[in-house]
Amino acid sequence: MNAGEIWVLGGKPGSKGSGVPGPRIGYMPQEIALYGEFTIRETMIYFGWINGMTTKQVNEKVEFIVNFLQLPGAEREVKNLSGGQQRRVSFAAALLHEPELLILDEPTVGVDPVLRQNIWDYLVQITKDQNTTVIITTHYIDETRQAHMIGLMRGGRFLAEESPDSLLRKHNCESLEDVFLKLSVIQNRGKRRRSSILHEITQAMTAQIPAAELGTEAPPTVDSHSEISGEFGEPLAPPAPLAKRNSSIADNRELPLDLPPEEQIRSSFKDYFNFMQSHHMKALVWKNFLWMWRNVAVMCFIIGLPVAQIILFCLSIGKDPVGLHLAVVNYESNINDCAIYEKDTRCDLSYLSCKYLRYVKLKNQKVDYYETEPLAFDAVRHGRAWGTMVFSSNYTEALKERIELGKDADPEMVDLSDVLINLDESNQQISLLLRRDLVYAFQNFANSLATVCNYSTKVVSPPIRFNHPVYGPVVPNFTDFAAPGVILTIIFFLAVALTSGAMLIERNEGLLERGLVSGVTGIEILTAHVICQFLIMMFQSVMVIVMALFVFDITNHGDVWLVTVLTCLTGLCGMCFGFVVSCVTDSERNATYLAMGSFLPIVMLCGIIWPVQGMHPSVRAISFFLPLTLSTESMRCILAKGWDTNEPDVYFGFLATFLWITVFLTSSVLLIKFRKR
Repeated sequence: MNAGEIWVLGGKPGSKGSGVPGPRIGYMPQEIALYGEFTIRETMIYFGWINGMTTKQVNEKVEFIVNFLQLPGAEREVKNLSGGQQRRVSFAAALLHEPELLILDEPTVGVDPVLRQNIWDYLVQITKDQNTTVIITTHYIDETRQAHMIGLMRGGRFLAEESPDSLLRKHNCESLEDVFLKLSVIQNRGKRRRSSILHEITQAMTAQIPAAELGTEAPPTVDSHSEISGEFGEPLAPPAPLAKRNSSIADNRELPLDLPPEEQIRSSFKDYFNFMQSHHMKALVWKNFLWMWRNVAVMCFIIGLPVAQIILFCLSIGKDPVGLHLAVVNYESNINDCAIYEKDTRCDLSYLSCKYLRYVKLKNQKVDYYETEPLAFDAVRHGRAWGTMVFSSNYTEALKERIELGKDADPEMVDLSDVLINLDESNQQISLLLRRDLVYAFQNFANSLATVCNYSTKVVSPPIRFNHPVYGPVVPNFTDFAAPGVILTIIFFLAVALTSGAMLIERNEGLLERGLVSGVTGIEILTAHVICQFLIMMFQSVMVIVMALFVFDITNHGDVWLVTVLTCLTGLCGMCFGFVVSCVTDSERNATYLAMGSFLPIVMLCGIIWPVQGMHPSVRAISFFLPLTLSTESMRCILAKGWDTNEPDVYFGFLATFLWITVFLTSSVLLIKFRKR
């Protein structure tokens, strides 16, 4: 069918008041399209509620269905049934609410012959007693003898559409199998002579068309796969030029069917806001929670995973490396002398190199002594140390002269007072840490010496004073910087995985299609998932925040309630992104690729592990349009600075998250409608 209108039960599907899709139709797809974790009774309750039945009505029908279809007990889980029994449960779900139109895709496959006959007898009975229309597809041709009308198809084409008795009489056959065989032979015969017939018709009709109208168009080609005989009620298509010329005539022909007038129903103001029906939401939310209850192990893993991730982050990221080895060459003293002078806390200006090394060790670093510089450098080259420190033989005298004489000190003595340091710069973080620790160790050593010798510590301090920081600790750490982004990333991407997986399972197993046929809308499906999974995500968020802020003592000067709200909103944003992922992909594997492919760019570009200010200007512009950039900065301002929503850097994060939620939800609804069509 290339053009025209489809009318079902006296109206256009989807029009107001048509009931299609909706409870007027019962649909059994080729797939099982059932929840394996549900019992037979629970399956019937779900589909009954979807179609507007009460629990009492469902329970009354369940007993009849179980006995009629010879199913095991109603409390048996669907996943524990055989393939044939599962198809019978699927058939029962379509019959349950007594629809006006039943569409059944091979309902008797894998069914005992006696039960198959009983099913057919029941279908014939409801067509007579309940005025029900039943449309069945089947490969068992002979079982269709009880149908009022059958259509025989081969190669995607109708060979015939008549009553069984009429077909048998017309073709003088004893069985419908023989009728189908005879029609198939005729179809093949028609294919072979189609080309010659078309050629003759084309030549005859072309002769009547002026050359000017034909132009330079190529002669029509015939696809051998689409050739059929004209003996089965399908007229041969005219060549393209003639079809264009006579299109107006074809368009003005009257429809072969007198269609009933479509009922005009006025829409009230309330209808424009009535996006969801209560019985649909009741069934969908109950179904989602029941699935969670039946998959306790999976739910425990889902809830425990973010907690485990934040624990691993706090234990492994941001702490200062300790136990780093330094290769020391001290020409001023040997290891035995240093062991004595390291413990000397008097105002003794001798062996100052040993006293300095004492403060280096207090930074939890290891000092390894070597006799010569080549040996120390060899230790660094072979990975046994992260740097070398070399003290001259008269380091103490040179340092005292440098301090006492100042600008009048001998330049050579000034050079000898320097500690020569060579670091392994292959690891930036360790290199920066060692630089910091060595500078701090010397500052502590100089201040301590000045104090015990009754000197002002300002004499040995650089002429720069860092007062108490406005925000943050005196010695900042990477854990506090990365924690806001890591918390939001964990919640965001776990929500993506949870929602995309749930939606894909429903769609790939035929459950989504079955729900849409029953009148469930995309908005209702998304809302039900949001309600159920948002509760899980809230629990995840609270657990992560408690673990980060109260167990591992991540710096927090802000409102915990504000932190929790922002985290939950980010999780909701991740759920909506998961809906988009499930709508644009067809399999769990592709969804995983898309989710994982978006993970690294978001982590790199959203200022989670590196400040946005350090990015290339072109990339920085892109980062502000990503879901976690502004929310991460907002969370960082709340935790580190104690700001509230009166500050733009905070409320911009909330506004951006709301905007992304709207974009993702709207995209999901549109994609569901688009794919449904």
